[in-house]
Amino acid sequence: MAKACATESNATFFSVSSSDLVSKWLGESEKLVRTLFDLARKTKPSVIFIDEIDSLCGRRKEDENDSVRRIKTEFLVQMQGVGKDDTGYLILGATNVPWELDPAIRRRFERKIYISLPEEHARKGMFRIHLGKTPHTLTENDFGELAARTPGYSGSDIFTVVKEASMEPIRKCQSATWFKEANGYFMPSTPGDGFKSSLLEIPDSSKVKAPLVCMEDFLKAITKIKPTVNQKDIDEQLKFTKEFGMEGN
Repeated sequence: MAKACATESNATFFSVSSSDLVSKWLGESEKLVRTLFDLARKTKPSVIFIDEIDSLCGRRKEDENDSVRRIKTEFLVQMQGVGKDDTGYLILGATNVPWELDPAIRRRFERKIYISLPEEHARKGMFRIHLGKTPHTLTENDFGELAARTPGYSGSDIFTVVKEASMEPIRKCQSATWFKEANGYFMPSTPGDGFKSSLLEIPDSSKVKAPLVCMEDFLKAITKIKPTVNQKDIDEQLKFTKEFGMEGN
């Protein structure tokens, strides 16, 4: 959503994280928060995107550090404080644990949108997008089969699978004991097809050509890369969405 806002909206985009706003110097963190909102007001229309907002605006506790509490207070004041102009700019926050946000911060976000895991048709498109211009032999049916084999995978998981599969041709070259020549290049082959050699024994390594990424490489990658989101996490998200938010795709 943040990337879509940055590319589609005609607005100044501020992307910040906790490391950008937290300082070891007394009072500096609050000043950075105030400066961020002042810049957003001066350059409006603008968008402020805070990644992992729970690290900055978690639930307030009695025994927490005073400097951390002051940062949260400054956020509250700047977002909807008395005498503050809250028009012309949009604040986006992203977190995997929305239930850890302070209730006062949560109230200041008008919409709490739950982005679910990608469905099968979305996973199919993600495999195609992440593979991009990498030479491959996959067909449209292969992309559909990969999507069907990866229920519960997040977009990040799919990216990791594609990255792992894309490395398989390189590994084949490194572990090959037989090579064959084709169109002036040397490619790994099966025993008995071509000549026996290792990658290091080939005189000109620039003449070595890795095979195309194939379906077998992806199936092997899927066995190694497992989903990083478990059902307990999903249940927590759905519970929070039912109480406070709305679903989004």
